[in-house]
Amino acid sequence: MPGQTQSPPGPVIPRRTLLGLAASLLPASVCTGTTPSKAGLPPDPPLTRLAAPWATPPLLPAIREEDALLAIAHVGPVSDGGWSTIHNEAVASVRTAFPRLRTVWVESVPYSADATRIFRQFVAEGANMVLSSADYGDFLMDVARLAPEVAFVQCDSNLISRNVSWYYVSQWYACYVIGVAAGLLTRTGQIGYIASFPLPSVYASANALLLGARSVRPDATVRVVSINSWFDPQGALGAATALADSGCDILSGIMDEPAYLRLAQARGLWAIMSNNDERAAGPDAYLSSIVYDFRPYYVEQVRARLEGRWTPTPAFLPLGAGTDRDAWGARVPENVRRQADAVRARILTGWSPFAGPIHDSHGNQRVAVGETMSDLTLYHWNWPVDGVLGLD
Repeated sequence: MPGQTQSPPGPVIPRRTLLGLAASLLPASVCTGTTPSKAGLPPDPPLTRLAAPWATPPLLPAIREEDALLAIAHVGPVSDGGWSTIHNEAVASVRTAFPRLRTVWVESVPYSADATRIFRQFVAEGANMVLSSADYGDFLMDVARLAPEVAFVQCDSNLISRNVSWYYVSQWYACYVIGVAAGLLTRTGQIGYIASFPLPSVYASANALLLGARSVRPDATVRVVSINSWFDPQGALGAATALADSGCDILSGIMDEPAYLRLAQARGLWAIMSNNDERAAGPDAYLSSIVYDFRPYYVEQVRARLEGRWTPTPAFLPLGAGTDRDAWGARVPENVRRQADAVRARILTGWSPFAGPIHDSHGNQRVAVGETMSDLTLYHWNWPVDGVLGLD
């Protein structure tokens, strides 16, 4: 029960449902996926924070580490090697930082009423903080309204209240940097993109990739195929095959597993991945990946909650501090690395590549000369830039 002092026992089997959830209050098994590689990158800058919608929200009271319970909702299987794996690695860092803290977690939480039941069970078990690796909208908010003593933090959300906050990754900058490399490497000028759903995160990723490529290859295009899933290896493989057959010699996407990297390896193409270092699935095809490191953010949020300092403050994890490009693939030429990394270094000084004029796929000017898209605007990107095909 919450409040009991408990030393960390051995691992338990992660659960996809709430069956036996009470027993899973013991530390869950931790996947040992590859830590995002940052070889040769400069020290991390601080997190980029956004202003809270109120000046001094009421703080939740401090709680002793041994009395605290952290609950985690994973959107996918923690063995996916991508998004859920790296969130699970962040949970492992929390356990290391706070060894007397108890944790409970559920993987593959659906976007349905089942999510509401899971969040309600977290609260019933005595959770003091709930971390979610995706935006569950009202499935979470309906529970949070009735549990004002619990702090809820969602990834990739827009919702905020006095006990609910959100954070996200500023992936668009790393996508632009890798897009520069893609523009230098493509022979056909066609980059394939395997998308999950037509969401702002997909628009931002595909758009930034193309803008980076067009900075060095003005005729480049990004062809998008959506498979309506974050984790569907067969669907991703089918989409990648169609894109490769249509002339795309670089494959990219926002999937949580490396199916299309394996195809690129077999077909002699390049592949740009997302979430993690996945080069082992296609070492010759691996160009790079957009990688994330949620460990510092998770630890910071839990420490603030334990110490009674937590406030609902939205945050972006910027380039170099939680969001970055992975170490380049072994076959990426040195001149390509240098040119792309020069752009990365420029972004770190404050320059933004998302300045007008920028036109959409119908030729309409969306960003005027002299205007620069803010992180919040990029976060809500919902239109394809000129040259991104298949997202209309």
